[in-house]
Amino acid sequence: MSKYTTEEEVLRHYDPKKYRTPDGYTSDIVCATIVRDSEGDNLTAAKPVLKLMLIKRAAADQEGNPNIEGGKWAIPGGFGSDKETAYETAVRELSEETGVTGIHVEHFAVFDKPGRDRRGWIISNAHYAIVPGDYLEKRKAADDAEECELFTIEEALALDLAFDHADILTTAAAVIKREMMQTTVARHFLPAEFTLAELRDVLMTVLADDPMIYVKSTFWDKAPKLPFIEPATDEEGRIKTTRREGVTKRVRLFRFNDYEPVASIYR
Repeated sequence: MSKYTTEEEVLRHYDPKKYRTPDGYTSDIVCATIVRDSEGDNLTAAKPVLKLMLIKRAAADQEGNPNIEGGKWAIPGGFGSDKETAYETAVRELSEETGVTGIHVEHFAVFDKPGRDRRGWIISNAHYAIVPGDYLEKRKAADDAEECELFTIEEALALDLAFDHADILTTAAAVIKREMMQTTVARHFLPAEFTLAELRDVLMTVLADDPMIYVKSTFWDKAPKLPFIEPATDEEGRIKTTRREGVTKRVRLFRFNDYEPVASIYR
């Protein structure tokens, strides 16, 4: 026979101490941006490259004690509380550790493999954030980080990384590539109005093996017909054009519209 007759009675007698709970609940944020790599000053001819932001953990914490995984490179992140969601933790930690705010942040995975953190049973909610190039000037390191730098995924995986951050970075790179192929996430790497060349540059950073992207003639033919972009127009409805550095003639500007593509394996 049951002891209680209502949910309220059950809740009054519920004991959460009967169950093992995590020792920490964290959010980590893989921060991605696109920069032009060049050894000289000719940024127009430089190749656009996807890079990820990492921080170098300080050797000591704010109290002067040895920092866990101190001296290693890590994904920005930190512990949350019962007063905020994992997403809210991600946004807050990104601001606190790097000075970056107001950008696109997306949750993509949970990492909870036993032993992933020597401090105990720590569960991480992994997010990725897309940072436009003009945010680079705001990049900084927080009090518990010695450095804050950008790396390609190959460069990052060659570093001495903290915890299981190599796994998180590898997963993030695959997710960003899939999202670039199946959604309009590329818009967050671009200004509100852009040229087709700028759109192709962004896509080439992760989709260089896609013939629709790397074959220029195919891209120039198909891109203007994509349902989620449209020519940018002024208040009188006239199509906007621009003359980009290194280009002799004016070219059309485009913008993303509200169309949301739906990926299907049956198409």
